[in-house]
Amino acid sequence: MSTATRQTPAAPLTLLTDIDTLVPMTGSREQPAAPLRDAALLVRGSEIIWVGKASAASAAIAALGAGAPVATHRLKGHIVLPGLVNTHHHLYQTLTRCIAQDNGLFNWLKTLYPIWLGLTGDAVYTSALTGIAELMLSGCTTASDHLYIYPNDCRIDDEIEAARTIGLRFHATRGSMSLGESKGGLPPDRAAEEEGAILTDSVRAIETFHDASRYAMTRVALAPCSPFSVTSDLMRESARLARAKGVMLHTHLAETRDEDAFCLGMFGKRPLDYAESVEWVGEDVWYAHGVHFRGDDLTRMGACGCGVAHCPSSNMRLASGIAPIRLMLNAGVKVGLGVDGSASNDGNHMLLEARQAMLLQRVMDETFAMYDSVSAGHKRSALSAYESLWLATRGGASVLGRSDIAQLAPGFAADLIAIDLNRVEYAGALHDPLAAILFCAPRGVDFSMINGRVVIEGGHLTTVDLPRVIERHNAISHALVRHEPVPRVGR
Repeated sequence: MSTATRQTPAAPLTLLTDIDTLVPMTGSREQPAAPLRDAALLVRGSEIIWVGKASAASAAIAALGAGAPVATHRLKGHIVLPGLVNTHHHLYQTLTRCIAQDNGLFNWLKTLYPIWLGLTGDAVYTSALTGIAELMLSGCTTASDHLYIYPNDCRIDDEIEAARTIGLRFHATRGSMSLGESKGGLPPDRAAEEEGAILTDSVRAIETFHDASRYAMTRVALAPCSPFSVTSDLMRESARLARAKGVMLHTHLAETRDEDAFCLGMFGKRPLDYAESVEWVGEDVWYAHGVHFRGDDLTRMGACGCGVAHCPSSNMRLASGIAPIRLMLNAGVKVGLGVDGSASNDGNHMLLEARQAMLLQRVMDETFAMYDSVSAGHKRSALSAYESLWLATRGGASVLGRSDIAQLAPGFAADLIAIDLNRVEYAGALHDPLAAILFCAPRGVDFSMINGRVVIEGGHLTTVDLPRVIERHNAISHALVRHEPVPRVGR
């Protein structure tokens, strides 16, 4: 790992050096590349161009013929790894945490839909800033968000603006709901949009914001919300539009037993069979949750290339069940992690989510008999610390169709995080730094770089005035929860 790639003399050089442990994530899930001790990493512009021993960094810089000054960050006592990738979220839900605390999904949604109808563009923007800040402080450098409710003046533009302001690599999914209660759906009619308007705005969002280039900071996908909130026609037309425009597709699927019953009653099919009937299978599709997929579902998904966003905390919070992640991996299904909505988690902590994924699979062994078609020969469901971090990095990148992030190697985007190991939570665990950051109490990150830009230093965000954002966010939340007009807070 020592050769330079595309040389761009005008771009600045940044050196991260004296790193205690660098986890490159360049190996496979089954055969990880060994961590590098006493390491250094060199960035030119937005791209990693060299990784090696700290003692060799000066020679690497000299070999580049670089005459410009090199910005240096010394990370003695830190573990460095690729930034984490969040594959499913609803950022606006940071405004409504800890509501309907004891409800399952359907009753939880029915409680919250009327509150969310008070959302405004300012609310979407401010909640996105707040949720993204929490994500970034917990190690996230790339996130996908599913905004599916558009009352008042809300637009997908609002959260994209927030992501650009704070500096996150962002996959915005233009969600939608068109099947209101009067037509047999779950959401109130006032939350449903007209399908022609949805498709028109989907085209606008793609043409305005989607960037298909390598190292793109903004991409767009289409994301009709769920089988119980959109029509079959909208699912099918969205799939066709997405493929015509070259963007990906995302929806909730197989999250709860209630959804199973709804699909059987409404369509005469189980969730994956329904998805296939409306052209929602393939390498360009990823589903949120997948708790109730069966063994034959997993085999089909592995064969066609579908992805899954695993959201363990949300699935526990809403008592939805435990997704069979080990069996998905055995079947070749692409799996990443998602924190899900901040009202069903109720946090945005990516390292904690990776820890939850690791621990939750350790109670799955007794369920293997339910999945004989894909579990033969496998005797464990547990995930190792490395596998869980692999899902949070490489797995998420694969789910989102990215081949340019989530590895610390030349030619990859300079998205990385560093955690100071010299703290009480890790005392006694420094013999295995990678395991320490998951098995021990999860912390935030001390340093983060996204696309070559330092966005967290000394544990603090450098791109926004976070106390001011939180103050505005709480003012909006206070009004929303009380069904009062949302104050204009500015941007």
